[in-house]
Amino acid sequence: MQKSSGDEAQQIKAFSQADIQEVYQQLGTSAQGLTSAEAKKREEKYGENVIQKKKQEPLILRFLKNFTSLMAILLWVGGAVAMFAGMMTMGIAIWLVNIINGIFSFWQEFQATKATDALSKMLPSYVRAMRDGKQQQILAQDVVPGDVIAFEEGDNVAADMRLISSTDLKADQAALTGESNPIAKSLKVDANTKGRYDENNILYAGTSISTGSGTGVVLSTGMNTEFGHIAQLTQSVKPKPSPLEKELDVLTRQISLLAITMGVLFFVAAIFIVHYPWAQAFIFALGMVVAFIPEGLLPTVTLSLAAATNRMAKKHALVKQLSSVETLGSTNVICSDKTGTLTQNQMTVQQLWLPKESLTVTGLGYSPDGQVQADGKQVEAKNDSDLNTLLTGAALDSNARVVAPTEKNPKYTVLGDPTEACLGVAAQKSGINLDDLHKQLPRVKEIPFDSDRKRMTTIQKVSDTERVAYIKGAPSEVLAVSTAYLKDGQVQPLSDELKNKIMAQNDSFAKEGLRVLGVGYRDIVKGKTDLPDSLDDYSIDNVEQQMVFVGLIAMSDPPRPEVAQAIKECHEASIKVIMVTGDYGLTAESISRKIGIIGPDEDCEVVTGPQLAKMNDKELKDALRGPIIFARMAPEQKYRIVNALQEMGNIVAVTGDGVNDAPALKKADIGIAMGKNGTDVAKEAANMILTDDNFASIVSAIEEGRTVYSNIQKFLLYILNSNAPEAAPSIAFLFSNGLIPLPLTVMQILSVDLGTDMLPALGLGTEQTEPGTMQKPPRSQKDHLISKGLVAKAFGWYGLVASLISLGAYFFVNHVRGGWPNVALAASGTPIYREATTMTLAAIVFCQIAAAINCRTKKISVFKIGLFSNKRVWEGIIFEICLIIALIYIPFLQGIFNTAPLQWNEWLFLICIPIPLVLIEELRKYFVRRHDARKKAEAIANKAA
Repeated sequence: MQKSSGDEAQQIKAFSQADIQEVYQQLGTSAQGLTSAEAKKREEKYGENVIQKKKQEPLILRFLKNFTSLMAILLWVGGAVAMFAGMMTMGIAIWLVNIINGIFSFWQEFQATKATDALSKMLPSYVRAMRDGKQQQILAQDVVPGDVIAFEEGDNVAADMRLISSTDLKADQAALTGESNPIAKSLKVDANTKGRYDENNILYAGTSISTGSGTGVVLSTGMNTEFGHIAQLTQSVKPKPSPLEKELDVLTRQISLLAITMGVLFFVAAIFIVHYPWAQAFIFALGMVVAFIPEGLLPTVTLSLAAATNRMAKKHALVKQLSSVETLGSTNVICSDKTGTLTQNQMTVQQLWLPKESLTVTGLGYSPDGQVQADGKQVEAKNDSDLNTLLTGAALDSNARVVAPTEKNPKYTVLGDPTEACLGVAAQKSGINLDDLHKQLPRVKEIPFDSDRKRMTTIQKVSDTERVAYIKGAPSEVLAVSTAYLKDGQVQPLSDELKNKIMAQNDSFAKEGLRVLGVGYRDIVKGKTDLPDSLDDYSIDNVEQQMVFVGLIAMSDPPRPEVAQAIKECHEASIKVIMVTGDYGLTAESISRKIGIIGPDEDCEVVTGPQLAKMNDKELKDALRGPIIFARMAPEQKYRIVNALQEMGNIVAVTGDGVNDAPALKKADIGIAMGKNGTDVAKEAANMILTDDNFASIVSAIEEGRTVYSNIQKFLLYILNSNAPEAAPSIAFLFSNGLIPLPLTVMQILSVDLGTDMLPALGLGTEQTEPGTMQKPPRSQKDHLISKGLVAKAFGWYGLVASLISLGAYFFVNHVRGGWPNVALAASGTPIYREATTMTLAAIVFCQIAAAINCRTKKISVFKIGLFSNKRVWEGIIFEICLIIALIYIPFLQGIFNTAPLQWNEWLFLICIPIPLVLIEELRKYFVRRHDARKKAEAIANKAA
């Protein structure tokens, strides 16, 4: 076949509906398969049966890209400027920061997604193919269209194929659909398939055989399979910068413009106002440029992201790319899979219905802990014949079993169909011992389920002369072969009225999102029935009739208990949650309402795969603006939904666990894969992996993401507010036309920017989450790291106060030591001048101590979160105090930084600086909180009115 991936679905449908002889004719093959020579020709034409890898960018270019971002270039320039200004050590330090960050970023990228490798690993190594008229074992990569392949239980499917023969065949298509229930396969030609992957007679590459055996003729191989189509979708997604990376580029441009503008202004002022020589003016201006470059930004961002990833790992969220952390904080839409993420991925019987009463089943999952209850009171099967018959029949008419936990595997494991497995668990909860049951009533015959009958029957041996046939399946199909029903141990004729009552109950269960099975039985007594004596003669026609209907069993994959609260927190944080599932619409809507994605009385549009295929992009975007659920979605449709949301300006997170989710995971701003039940493909395509497969862990991760962005802003506020007191002395010097000797030298400016400021700033990057973070909407993509409010606070509040204090410290020394203003200010180069500049430098440092404490919170009192709760900030404060003492008292450093020892009264002045600054800021935050509380109360009152 080998058509383009866009035609694959239509080609599959056409082949599924064609007569098998027509299929052979179109593929140029037969039931005997191909000759080796013909297979070789086809392999040359179609290529190997492998998932092709997309050609990657050369490794060296990927490495160098990490050193050429705008911020990296700015740091290269900043380091060169520092070296040019005579600070060789500082310049080298800046370059080392750049190199370390670049290597770290490259390593993160190198370890990131390898989705195509994982896709290749899922294909089997060998298959059994008909070649030259006989069955041969060949490599899966050598399979070509037209090959006839044999398979059995446990085999992976190597290519898309049309069934030729099948025996009790079921396929696990979870890799494509995301739903774990095995799908029955048969030779039936169905012209009315409901959606993608629903064809009875088609097997898909990448799926596996759950039960049974059969043969098939290969339709497509490699990249032309549905599996390859998904790989192609995944590969076609081009990586794009995260919101944080975009924002850092904007920030770099802003800071570059600010730094260069300040440098030019000071250069011009130094030439024309103070009449500096050109060389001296240039050095002076370069010092100001370096002062405005936040050298600690990249390490702070890295440290903040790394600290968040460590905290997230403890909360079951592993982040593969550091920038993904902040992307979570920007997320305003989550497209979530249902099974295993919002639900427990453990089918559980919840309700039983008998003609005489309704019963509930307690306990969740595959553990037998729980009870069957009627009106809250326990009911045991040994005391209720109807209940015993219902659960005995359901448990025996099943091919699945549950394996109890072991030391190596501490959880219950299902072998077979989860829907069948939960039936045995329900029987155990009623007091039935399954081992004893199978010994007492051994199976002698099975009439397997098929999609036509929608039911399954097993025949159990009661005695040498008695058999009993148990039937289970779709309630309507079980009723169709039933002529009586069981009530209080008595068999009674089945009326149309009771049939309608049973189907009404079935519909009621279905509206609740429950999967419903009907159960019945028939006694087979030798000599009293018209059945043959030979077991080989038991057939559908002579067994599945005159059945006695017993009752209904309703089950579901229950929601995780913590998900409802997590959804509520998402809504409080203005994050929209959309369910995108491969399951049925009714089930999806029921679960959505139970966990709060959709309100109990809220109107909601449920869009299925076929319906979405008919919608244009505008219709889809209009639908996405309201409450909506997507059901029975194909991989490219999930991709399309994510793309539409992004085009609408949203930051989209996507959860998934199957191969079918990989394109959407890759396309999303942040893809989130399941760690326990997720496929390798999903994990490789994702940016983050949930080790507990729990949606609630996403909410914790979003909180950390918001914290990262907030901490970067705190860092910027801290760094920018020191720029004002660094620039103020130079402005005073310039605009006094040199009458005021320069209160702060270029070397002293650089010592603040590259020395004393760095560690406290890094400490702010590890600040804990502030209360109320998840009660706010995600940041707008129009908002930037440097906002008007941040600039106003940095320069108009913190910076202004620090400028006044630092200049005051300069004049304070002149007053104490020189008698200013009665005597002129000490001239440059004199001991008093050196002491005055040292005092200015120290005052800036002590103002920054207060700023580090104040910047830890935006509105909450720092005393509420704990004054000493951030050890890194206090380690930075201690470091900058030690550094300023070293600059003041070590003779070698005195010569470099033009410093001099301070007197005790000057130290007393310095020590007093932080206390009022912290208290004044606490008062400001108090009034801000009162104002916000008043506005909130008014909003609530207006809403109530």
